[in-house]
This record gives sequence, structure tokens and C-alpha cells, in this order.
Amino acid sequence: MVGELNREEQLVAGGVVGFVALLAVAVVAGIIEPTYLLFLLSLAGMYLLLSMGLNVHWGYTGLINFSVAAFFGIGAYGTALLTASGSPLASSMYPPILGFGIGILGAALVAVLIGIPTLRLRADYLAIASLGLAEVIRLLILNEREWTAGSQGISAIPRFWYPLFSGSSPDWAPSALDPLFTTSLNALQTAFLNFLLVVVLIIAVYAILKRLHRSPWGRVQRTIRSDQDLAEALGKDTYSFKMQSFVLGSVIMAIAGAFYAHLNLFIAPGDLNPIRTFYVWVAVILGGSGSNRGAVLGGFVIVLIIEGTRFINGIAAIPFDIAPLRLFLIGLLIVLIMKFRPQGILPPQAELIWPSATRGEDDE
Repeated sequence: MVGELNREEQLVAGGVVGFVALLAVAVVAGIIEPTYLLFLLSLAGMYLLLSMGLNVHWGYTGLINFSVAAFFGIGAYGTALLTASGSPLASSMYPPILGFGIGILGAALVAVLIGIPTLRLRADYLAIASLGLAEVIRLLILNEREWTAGSQGISAIPRFWYPLFSGSSPDWAPSALDPLFTTSLNALQTAFLNFLLVVVLIIAVYAILKRLHRSPWGRVQRTIRSDQDLAEALGKDTYSFKMQSFVLGSVIMAIAGAFYAHLNLFIAPGDLNPIRTFYVWVAVILGGSGSNRGAVLGGFVIVLIIEGTRFINGIAAIPFDIAPLRLFLIGLLIVLIMKFRPQGILPPQAELIWPSATRGEDDE
């Protein structure tokens, strides 16, 4: 209800409504193709997932993780190596859902391995270790050509909905199921299904995190972030809780990477560059550390800056190319946020209260 929103929330809601209306006008006027718009929205959804994953690390527990791109890459390459026809490892194409699972398991395993020696130490050591991990993963993928195809990347990654709408049956499918694989989709239908997939992923992840954030588990995580010594004095196993948070956030990042691989249909070491980690950190800080809503908003704003500047170049009133100024605009945005809203646009306070507490009713 609009009447229940505070001033900042009303401004954000109004901005979102206005932006959606602007997109609708652009589509109707033919400025943006519907297929491309759905692709951009799907890309924004990928950044939303990455932001929610980092928010679990930094916003919930105070873990400084600079290896967002690494876990993103593990998810992307995990599914690409199993499902792509050009994969240097898989002898046949496996269902994308299996690739998703392998990417998630790989990210969880790496998170545990990097967390064992570092999470018993303070945040600075995790920051150093995670920064090194990101580069190790990227260089490993870049140089192990027999395993990862190296710098040429992996192409011919199928859509997530393959082979259901591929028009032909895959090798592993029983012949009795041939009628299920005879339908093919056009570009717009495929883009819509990709968008639908990321919306489902976002809703599922958001609902889980929202529940966890308000639970006793979330309260312990916030205590660790504020004062780890206090949490230990209360008898909490802070190492175990930090490991749970680290693995959960890493898995969400891997989900984003796996989705990106099936959205872009190509993955290369360049997709694991540190700039992606930088963008995600900006999104979390912009929206509000510890805020699930803030992570969602920050992810959209970052994609708006990165991709929206491509369209500004066509405006005659601007005499210079503004697209190369993306990083400057993002830096300026950080400075303004830190100056006027150091807690972020949507701080998490309202998310930490059960609705029943404000209604005077029992939670259902």
C-alpha cells in the first residue's frame, strides 16, 4: 500500500513506475525492440541475483568478498562445460538443469575450501584471500585450454529451455518422448522464456532470503556483522554461521552465472574480469547493505547505467560520446550516495520487522 510506504520508498516506487512507463513508450514507438528489451531485463535479473548473493556475505554477516566474479564464473562454466556442443569436456550435451546443479555444487565446494582457512580469521584476511581466488579462477580458466577452451571461450551453449523447444530430440532422450521435442520458438518467445526464468529465480531467492533475514539465523548473522565478540560471548559458533552465509551467497552467485551462460550462449574468461565484482559491490552499497530490496534496486540501477548510456549517444543535444563515461557516472553516483544517503537508498530496517508486529496480529 502506498500509504504505508515511507518517503524514500514512495520516491523509489514512483521512479520505478515512471521508468516502466518510459520503457513501454519506447517499445511502442519502436525505439527499443521487444526482444532486446527482454534481454536487457534478463541481464538486469542476473545482476539482481549477484547483488543478493553479495548482500548475504556483506550485508548479513560482514564478510568482505571480492571474488563475486569467481563464483559467477564457476556457475557459468559449470553448466557450459556440460551442456555446450562445443565443450572440450562433455562428449554429449546434457540437460541444462544438470549443468545448473553442477555449477551450484562447484561453487559450494569452492566456498567451503576457501572458507575453511579464512573464516576463522577477521574480515581483512577473507578480503585478501577472495581477491586472490578471483584471479586464480580466471587465470586457471584462461590457461587450461584442454579443460575450458581457454581464451576462445565456450560457444554453442543451449538455451535453458533446450531441448524442450529445440525442434529435435537430444541423444539422451528416449524415442518415446520424441513428440515433446518437436516445437521450436522464435526469438521473441525465447527472450520471454529467459525473462520468465530469471523472474522465477529472483522470486525464489528473494523469498528464501527474506525469511532467513528475519529468522534467528539472520539475527545471529547481524550480530556477527556488528560485533563478532559479542556473538561468541552469547555462545554462538560464529565460524559455522559465517561458513553457512559464505556458502549460501556463493551458491546464489553461481545461479546467476549459470543463468547468464544460457542467456548469452557464450562464456569466456573476459566475463570474469574484476569489473563485474566492482559493479555488484556498487549495487549493494547503492541499495543499502543488508537490504534485500536494496540489492534488487541496486542491480537495476547498475544495468541502467551500463546499458542505458548506449542509447543516450543518439540524442542530438549531447555533443559528445557519453558511453565511455560509465565508470565516471558510477563513481559519481557512489559519492552522492555516500554524501546524502550513507545507509543506502533502501536501508534494511523495515525488512527486519515481521508484518504481524506492526498489525498487532499473529504471523500466519
